[in-house]
Amino acid sequence: MKWREPQADCYEYELPGGWQVRAGRTDADNEILSLKLAAPNDYWFHVRGMPGSHVVLHSEAGGEPDRATLEAAAAVAAWHSKARTGGVVAVSVTQAKHVGKPPGAKPGTVTIRKEKVLKVRPGLPEASA
Repeated sequence: MKWREPQADCYEYELPGGWQVRAGRTDADNEILSLKLAAPNDYWFHVRGMPGSHVVLHSEAGGEPDRATLEAAAAVAAWHSKARTGGVVAVSVTQAKHVGKPPGAKPGTVTIRKEKVLKVRPGLPEASA
């Protein structure tokens, strides 16, 4: 499945196994990425308790990412946040189908369900850094 319109201005990274990671640049980009571009079974990431980019992990082939892939995407979310220099950072992860927007909320504000927390060091994939 290809990324769908509308387009958001995002940072883009490739992970091993054909996984693609996108991180929003602004609140409006975060909203488009999280609510319009992400497929229901894509994985969504955001650093806990601090401002930062919404990050989506996507694979053209589908399937389930392994722990290393999830941690690599979580590290991207930590990197694109105010916690970039914070050592080990807690990052929320859920599938995109569990991300929603509260009525009347400002751009980029979302609610999530069925979250898990990964603790990672902020970083970018080596090939994309």
